[in-house]
Amino acid sequence: MDQTVTPADPLTTGDWEDLVTAALLGTERRPPPGPGSGREAPVALLDAAAAATVRRRAGLRAAPAAQRPDRAPADPRPPLPAAAARRLAALLADRPGAGGGRRGAAPDLRELLPQWLAAANGYGYAAPPPLLPALLDAARGRTDLRPAVLEFAGPRALWLARMNPEWRFALRSAPGGAAAPPEDAERTGRLWREGLFAERVALLAALRARDPQSARELLATTWAAERAEDRLMFVDSLRTGLGPGDEPFLEQALSDRSRNVRATAAELLSGLPDSALASRMAARAATCVAVDHTRDTPTLVVEAPHCCDADMERDGVVARPPAGRGERSWWLGQVVEAAPLGSWPARLGGRTPGQIVALAVADDWQGELHGAWCRAAVRQQDAEWSRALLGAPSAPGAGGPGAVSLAERAGLLGVLPPEERAGWVAGFLSAHGLSEAFQLLGVCAVPWAAPLGRAVVDSLNIARDAGSYPWSFSGVMGLAERCLDPAESGRLDGLLAVPDEPEHASPGAGGYWAEAFQRLVTTLRLRASMAEELRAARPEGPSVPSRPGGR
Repeated sequence: MDQTVTPADPLTTGDWEDLVTAALLGTERRPPPGPGSGREAPVALLDAAAAATVRRRAGLRAAPAAQRPDRAPADPRPPLPAAAARRLAALLADRPGAGGGRRGAAPDLRELLPQWLAAANGYGYAAPPPLLPALLDAARGRTDLRPAVLEFAGPRALWLARMNPEWRFALRSAPGGAAAPPEDAERTGRLWREGLFAERVALLAALRARDPQSARELLATTWAAERAEDRLMFVDSLRTGLGPGDEPFLEQALSDRSRNVRATAAELLSGLPDSALASRMAARAATCVAVDHTRDTPTLVVEAPHCCDADMERDGVVARPPAGRGERSWWLGQVVEAAPLGSWPARLGGRTPGQIVALAVADDWQGELHGAWCRAAVRQQDAEWSRALLGAPSAPGAGGPGAVSLAERAGLLGVLPPEERAGWVAGFLSAHGLSEAFQLLGVCAVPWAAPLGRAVVDSLNIARDAGSYPWSFSGVMGLAERCLDPAESGRLDGLLAVPDEPEHASPGAGGYWAEAFQRLVTTLRLRASMAEELRAARPEGPSVPSRPGGR
């Protein structure tokens, strides 16, 4: 039976708009409709708005009841300790302040949420159900939070995400979020053929993490019929578990209609040092770089490609350079970047990577050549080449522009083990100070190793004594708040007092530095309390992996 629920004396759309106008302008300037005036007008306005809201909600056309959703899945993990749950609620409730003024000595709680989640996940706690919506809202606004939030929120986050379009990101972000169990081949195939795009991406990612071959074979069944933008997303998923078995599929993708798909396939193949593409690139690179023994000292000479033929384009070389870039240097950089680094010692007289990098390069080709080797070392995750290209942190050229930029150094540092990485950056700080350190500190594992933490504090102290304002180093100070080991807070007590200002110091800088160090100490102690709250019910301690970037 189809009927309309009609409340008595319903407000029209115009009446509702009158109520909204009165609320915005104030009852003194716009009396609300109906009885009530003077001091009673605000109360009358709220009463009228409440009644109108009920009427608007009740004024719906009756319809058959929808099927009730399935019960939320159980989460077998241990519950979060009560103190830690209260802390999480406070972290989620914190909002960034308006404007760009000084923060004062109060910690920035939003920046502590990522490491709180990492620690909670290390203990294996389950998220409190009342906080799941706030967690999903936080992850919707900050993509960097999504992996940790979805791990912490567990299966109930996916259950909620299927009911709220604003949380659909969880279905494509969570490993296995919408995927059928791998052993259920029929359901997996049906979801792959009929599912929404987000569900298909999540299914492929989950299957790729567990069984790379099955995921690739599933992708191959519909590859020819996929849209170009979908093919790009799907081929990029092959980064997970990339291996020699993927080469035939990726070789076929080199002939794809989409340039972006071809470029991604070529990039992945260049990461397989024994692939046919890597061999082709090695042969091309060998014709471009050689050692000249006729000079006073052995020197690398470069002969960049004179053209970009169809075979090079098929292997991922982009023919047209960006504005302001020469064609030949552009082609050279792409060829050298894609060539296996392991092919260079045999080509260049059996030299080690360190000896190769130390060779002079003729005709101003050093920047282009070394830059391409840097990108290759990062792509191929080659620690030996990364060390050679980084050089000594105390070298004069390490602190300024050179053949290897700071961005390239940051990438190379990410290839090295965490302790070696922290030691290199500590040496850099000791030799060159804070002015160029932010990008390098961002790739160091958290919490910072003791030598690195001491180097950062010492450098901040030197900057304070120089009399400049602390916001010149606000990025480093923010990293220190998130990355210094909380055990280091005691070493900072001597920096909390307002120092005597040098003669040429910026006015008031000493007070601002004292405030900045107070915020740093307060944040470190807050992080120590957070760790203790999580540890309260699990005395054996977490297995929290080191994280780069201060998150």
